[in-house]
Amino acid sequence: MQDIISAVLAENAVAADFAALDLPESYRGAVILKEESEMFEGMATKDKDPQKSLHIREVPTPEPGPGEAVIAVMASAINYNTVWSAIFEPLPTFGFLERYARTDDPGAARHDQPYHVLGSDLAGVVLRTGPGVRHWKPGDRVVAHCLSIELRSPDGHDDSMLDPEQRIWGFETNYGGLAELSLVKANQLMPMPAHLTWEEAASSGLVNSTAYRQLVSRNGAQMKQGDVTLIWGAAGGLGSYATQLAVNGGAIPVCVVSGRRKAELVRSMGAELVIDRAEEGYRFWKDATTPDPKEWKRFGSRIRELTGGDDPDIVVEHPGRETFGASVYVARRGGTIVTCASTSGYRHEYDNRYLWMALKRIIGTHFANYREAWAANRLIEKGMVHPTLSRVYPLEAVGTATQDVHRNRHSGKVGVLCLAPEAGLGVRDPELRERHLPAINRFRQD
Repeated sequence: MQDIISAVLAENAVAADFAALDLPESYRGAVILKEESEMFEGMATKDKDPQKSLHIREVPTPEPGPGEAVIAVMASAINYNTVWSAIFEPLPTFGFLERYARTDDPGAARHDQPYHVLGSDLAGVVLRTGPGVRHWKPGDRVVAHCLSIELRSPDGHDDSMLDPEQRIWGFETNYGGLAELSLVKANQLMPMPAHLTWEEAASSGLVNSTAYRQLVSRNGAQMKQGDVTLIWGAAGGLGSYATQLAVNGGAIPVCVVSGRRKAELVRSMGAELVIDRAEEGYRFWKDATTPDPKEWKRFGSRIRELTGGDDPDIVVEHPGRETFGASVYVARRGGTIVTCASTSGYRHEYDNRYLWMALKRIIGTHFANYREAWAANRLIEKGMVHPTLSRVYPLEAVGTATQDVHRNRHSGKVGVLCLAPEAGLGVRDPELRERHLPAINRFRQD
């Protein structure tokens, strides 16, 4: 593994040097174990600790099949699907791997293992490519998006997210990015932005692409200039990118955060209208089973106070159960609630009268297709959207990093160094970096 690191760090290494490297027989990855999938049975979600279920283990190195590549992972990042996988909710991911193995994909069977290497983000270097891969070669510096597709059905050819065999790499497939090596499909790869460090580049793939599809794409809300856009968790991983896209796109973001530090962060990104839930004390549920419409109305009044009387054209939803009733209520007549997750609970409750009688729409989105992910990555390459990395951990501390996200102790994204020996490496365009350094450093806490 040290030879791989040395080649990546060498300034004069070329494609032939990487192609000549021997792939190790095994590598270290952050795994959950099938035999432990019931370890949190009967516990409340908040009490489940990823530090107990995530292990750093040696796993055999897979050979790349047709259309695949093996990547030397310099850095990765934590997503909510890492949290869900590590606490085995809503169900253990080994069921995903078993179903994948039963498909007619010739390489699928190897994903069904008693371990699951997690991670749906990476920045690294191509080491090997399988048959049929022509657009990428050993030595290419890349980031990966997390859409794994087969496209054998006609359903996915208008929007590949509709492919019946669509999966999220590192969540519904094995050999994810929280490891020293990773196996990806070549059509997951995108150029690594040259002005970023490994850990910065690794922080954007999943959430930036998701936010782009939610807000900008024809498959989402199709945001336009002047749209009042309510963004829940606006200083978090997804919300921080949604805030930047709203500001850049001429929308009017209304950013919901928890705490003064997070309020300062979104203001520094150009957002002027901020609601601090912690300070203003919104409680959308009277108890565990009873919503509180009076709080929806108080929240809606606060939004109109900030906007000068306007309700949101778009609501960017991802908390789910805790906020969904309020989101449906506050959206303007004919407005759109676009949802991509349910981090506070999957069973939503809202008053349908406010939806149908006011002609509102709920749009479900899930990650992004390759075109959307590429467009989102291009904005980062151009310095128009910036990584929102708040803290970086070594691979050995992946359990702590995941627990931070589970406990909402973070702003922006939490990064993980894999093969990178230290933070701050990987920059190839220092001039562009210098121009954007204040924005790049905005979220850093480590």
